[in-house]
Amino acid sequence: ARFYHEGKCVEKDGKKELYHLEQAAIGGHAGARYNLGCVEEGNGRMDRAIKHWIIAAKLGYDASLDALKGGYEDGLVSKEDFAAALRAHQ
Repeated sequence: ARFYHEGKCVEKDGKKELYHLEQAAIGGHAGARYNLGCVEEGNGRMDRAIKHWIIAAKLGYDASLDALKGGYEDGLVSKEDFAAALRAHQ
């Protein structure tokens, strides 16, 4: 997905980037799951972004926990969801 995002060795292609992120996330890659959350955030779909970040945090991805913390501070993530992700992350 990174190659399609950055245009390394291939032409930049957002659709192919998203496809490969989704496939990696389905395969359990926490970083891809976090990046999908970032894509959803950029598209204004915070509910979906938060779901991706919760899954990535449960897989142990630190950046997702930081994103959830910010969402909690902004009132976008419930106390229960943040606590559950924090427990699963540790």
